[in-house]
Amino acid sequence: MEGYDLIGDVHGCGATLAALLEKLGYHQRGGVYRHPRRRAIFLGDLIDRGPRIRLAVSIVRRMVEEGEAHIVMGNHEYNALAYCHRAPAHLGREWLRDHTPRHNRIIKETLDQYRDHPAEWEETLAWFFEIPLFLELPELRVVHACWDQALIEALRRQYPDGRIDEAFLEASMVPGTQPFQIMDRLTRGSHLTLPEGIEIHSGDGFTRRSFRTHFWAREPRTWGDVIFQPDNLPGRLEDRMLTDAERARLSHYDLGQRPLFIGHYWCEGIPALPTANIACLDYSAVKFGRLVAYRWSGERRLDANHFVWVRVPQEEEARPRPWEIDFD
Repeated sequence: MEGYDLIGDVHGCGATLAALLEKLGYHQRGGVYRHPRRRAIFLGDLIDRGPRIRLAVSIVRRMVEEGEAHIVMGNHEYNALAYCHRAPAHLGREWLRDHTPRHNRIIKETLDQYRDHPAEWEETLAWFFEIPLFLELPELRVVHACWDQALIEALRRQYPDGRIDEAFLEASMVPGTQPFQIMDRLTRGSHLTLPEGIEIHSGDGFTRRSFRTHFWAREPRTWGDVIFQPDNLPGRLEDRMLTDAERARLSHYDLGQRPLFIGHYWCEGIPALPTANIACLDYSAVKFGRLVAYRWSGERRLDANHFVWVRVPQEEEARPRPWEIDFD
C-alpha cells in the first residue's frame, strides 16, 4: 500500500467518477475498480442531483465491499434514509424527513433514477446504514463536513464503529438531542443564523437563513473569519463581530492534529488547501465544476500539488462517457 486516494462529493456524476478513477490508475477487474498499490476513500454524498446516480453508487459500493475503498456518510445519504423511513407515532408526522417541496426537489433525481429498480433502491438504503460517519486511521481522519472530537467520542461510546442504526436515526430527528447534534455537526458542519429578515438566495436556487462556517480559525473575530461557502454574505455582514455564544458553538481543528479530509462545502475554482492539515474535496462537480481527489501517501503536511481532478464540462458531447461501464 502506497497510500489513499480521497475523493470528494460525487452527487451522481457516475461517468465522471469512472473517468477520475481511470486517471488515478484504477482499472476494472471483475466489475470492480482496483489499484495495485492504493485504496480509495469516498467522502460521502454519492447521490442526488447528478445524471448517473445508480452508476456512482454501484461503482463505490462494489469497491467498498471488495476492500478496494472506504467511505463515510454524507448528509445526502443521511437525508435519504430519513426521507424513506416512516416516523414513529410520537413524532407526529408520517416520515422522519418531511416530504416538503424543498426536500422532494433535493431527492427527486435519485428517486427518478431508481424508480424502475425498487429492489436495488431498498438494497442501497440498507447499505447506507453500513456506512460510518467518520473514519480515523493512524495517520489521517475523514468526515463529511466537520470533525468535532467531543461529539465523535460520544458517538463512539454507543456505536464504536461509527455506524448508526434505525433507533439512532429516529433519535437524530429531534432537535436538541445529542444524536441530532452528532448528525448535524458531522454531516452538515456548523452554521450561524442570519439576522432577522435577511436571507441568502443561493446559486443552487435555495433560500437560506444561515451560512456555513469552517472550523480551523484559531481566534476568529468576525463572521468573515469563519464563513465557508460560495455565496457571499449580504451587505457588510462579514464585518459583524462574533458573539461569545456564536464563538462557543464553533468547533476548532488544531494545526497539530493529523491530516483531515472533508467534503460538503461546494468550493469553486482550482483546488487549494485551507490549512496545512485540512483538505476540502468538494468542488461542485454536479454544478459543472471539478470532481476532485487528493493523492495522499503518508505526508503529515498536505501539499496542493497532490490534488487530481476531472472537469465536468457543460457541453453534453464533451462529458466523460465510459460506455464500458454498465452495471444494469
